[in-house]
Amino acid sequence: MWNNQPGASLNNKEILAGNQHSDEELLSVFRNTGDNRWLGILLQRYTVLLLGVAMKYLKDKELATDAVQQVFLKTLTSLPPDVQNFKGWLYILMRNHCFQQLRDKKYVQGEEALLYSTANPLPDVQELHRQEQEIDRMKDALGELDEGQRICITMFYLEKKSYQQIMDEKGYSFMQVKSYIQNGKRRLKVMLDKNRKET
Repeated sequence: MWNNQPGASLNNKEILAGNQHSDEELLSVFRNTGDNRWLGILLQRYTVLLLGVAMKYLKDKELATDAVQQVFLKTLTSLPPDVQNFKGWLYILMRNHCFQQLRDKKYVQGEEALLYSTANPLPDVQELHRQEQEIDRMKDALGELDEGQRICITMFYLEKKSYQQIMDEKGYSFMQVKSYIQNGKRRLKVMLDKNRKET
């Protein structure tokens, strides 16, 4: 039996038991007791996931570790009461935190800014809807690229593969990969700009 009384402390047995329960069950206990240690169990469950997301965008272990700690703090102090999919909400929180770090520190410049054009924070439902529309535009635009351009853009930017990995997997030459990426990126930007003006 869990001790669900507000203000009750957790013992090691209860913490161990907590790890065997679903996210939804732990959220329910946290909301009933107000004890952040139940939320801490959830955060520990997804520490590796959060660190992986942070490394993907920030590409620096120290910055990524700091980002995880900041997201932990945000979660402990400002978890919305209506969160249902904790893992999904936590992923979005980390992703947007990384994007904010990239913008604040001006890591993204020039043409690379296109990759983060959907990276605004999610202050409300309208902003989330806008981002979903932007992602849909990106998918549609990718579908209109030539095959080589679409493959290289997807592998290089979305799958984070190197020129050499693309060459090895697809049999393209270095110049082909370079050309596909440069021309595809140029076409992608033109199509996205056109789609934004039409909507």
